[in-house]
Amino acid sequence: MVWRWRYCYEDVLPFTAMVTMECVNVGLNTLFKAATFKGMSYHVFVVYAYAIAALVLLPAPFFSYRSRVLPPLSFPILCKIGLLGLIGSSSQIMGYTGINYSSPTLASAISNLTPAFTFILAIIFRMEKLVWKRTSSQAKVMGTIISIIGAFVVTLYKGPAIVIASTPSMSLQKPLSSSTTNLISGGLRSANPNWVIGGVFLTAEYILVPLWYIVQTQIMKEYPEELTVVFFYNLCVSFIAAIVGLATERNASAWRIRPDIALVSVVCSGLFGSCLNNTVHTWALRLRGPVFVAMFKPLSIAIAVAMGVMFLGDTLHLGSLIGATIISIGFYTVMWGKAKEAIAEDCCSGSGISIDSPSSHKAPLLQSYKNDLV
Repeated sequence: MVWRWRYCYEDVLPFTAMVTMECVNVGLNTLFKAATFKGMSYHVFVVYAYAIAALVLLPAPFFSYRSRVLPPLSFPILCKIGLLGLIGSSSQIMGYTGINYSSPTLASAISNLTPAFTFILAIIFRMEKLVWKRTSSQAKVMGTIISIIGAFVVTLYKGPAIVIASTPSMSLQKPLSSSTTNLISGGLRSANPNWVIGGVFLTAEYILVPLWYIVQTQIMKEYPEELTVVFFYNLCVSFIAAIVGLATERNASAWRIRPDIALVSVVCSGLFGSCLNNTVHTWALRLRGPVFVAMFKPLSIAIAVAMGVMFLGDTLHLGSLIGATIISIGFYTVMWGKAKEAIAEDCCSGSGISIDSPSSHKAPLLQSYKNDLV
């Protein structure tokens, strides 16, 4: 019975939660695009969304059980949360700037490298173990590469239509703005001549995203209370974004939110994105590590394609189907490798052999703190 509960909590629940969050993110992206089509500023959107999330999580530091059991937040941890907020806000600003200089297609292509960047950083910071002779390590490397290839196939190869949309829809693949984006001979080119500069900004964004995963995992190791950490993180991002927004959006009318799709988008993004999504990601990072979370980035592209066909009436192309299949194969290869690694660690721990793998700790950090008190 205990084994089943542990399996559900450490394997089934994180997987289900992450897939659910990716589906939620697809819906939030659709609302965000609708809001930007109405002329809403991205900088204003970030400020309000994170401010709403911080307001919702305001009681967390006072009423959370773990916050009462754990020691008060120390200054070094607060500094790390501030660094996390700086990384998060910077990545979003760079991503938006990069899209303005280049195209959403280039952004999607570069975002597919997130698992690779995360895997490399996790190895550098010793959050993942890489032993080439072990099949688990080989599976993680090969699965990551396969998932990236599949994501590039979805992004760059269209192919013939399999299911044709009956009515026009606001596809998730359409640009955020009216800037024209062309795929010339399967390559990535934009009507904006500064698309190389945009590529640099987007690359910087998707290097900061894995760094966010690493820093957040480290914070969870030192202070395993998701709600409190996410509250202070949202507060930092809202404050930093407000400074940037006031410098870029001088027009006061840009800060007025009309009671239309813009208000709905801000409220939903604050509640389900900045609040719920960040909390689930933080919890998954504490439980399973940064590579597990990063692997859902290519999978989110397949989810977006599936939801676009089912709910938005998008046309299903052969490239999307092939790419989604490749992504699934790569994703489950990585999951198989991590599961085999976890089984090996359990066997070694049962035999009294210690294996250091910060991303696969099986003893809850809060329990470790309680044991130290005893």
